[in-house]
Amino acid sequence: MTIKSDRWIRMMVKEQRMIEPFEPGQVRHNGGRKLISYGTSSYGYDVRCANEFKIFTNVHTTAVVDPKNFDETSFVSIEEPSCIIPPNSFALARTVEYFRIPANVLTVCLGKSTYARCGIIVNVTPLEPEWEGHVTLEFSNTTPLPAKIYAGEGAAQMLFFESDERCETTYRERSGKYMGQKGVTLPKA
Repeated sequence: MTIKSDRWIRMMVKEQRMIEPFEPGQVRHNGGRKLISYGTSSYGYDVRCANEFKIFTNVHTTAVVDPKNFDETSFVSIEEPSCIIPPNSFALARTVEYFRIPANVLTVCLGKSTYARCGIIVNVTPLEPEWEGHVTLEFSNTTPLPAKIYAGEGAAQMLFFESDERCETTYRERSGKYMGQKGVTLPKA
């Protein structure tokens, strides 16, 4: 497997609509306002966070967080230009960008250092060959203070690894449960 460069990313967007909407360069300002950067980087793509958030709260005193039997009332949903994550909690969001991953590519989602330096961690997650959809992002606030994340700005970086051989069974071929997801998607058993 080899990590792919900015040239490869631009080519795959043009040929296979791999990322929509797509920003071919790095965006750091909007007008005179500073942004957390997004767009194509040297060896990856910095995705933006949409304005749809689900903030974890335990107002219903759920005894256990269970991925096989997840209580949707554990979240408060908001649509805002930013999100405040309570101390030692987390929020889910989604990318602005919709992805179509080629059959011989594995994509890995990593957090951005700007957020990590504030104690806000983005879960590392793979986007498997032939997966498509909006990526659900998880932001963990590891601090004892409320933490803020911004919609429309950089939230995580995607790295693309191309294999010299196609995997035996792609995500699409095995009918993966998160295929084609839109919006913030909660755990599915």
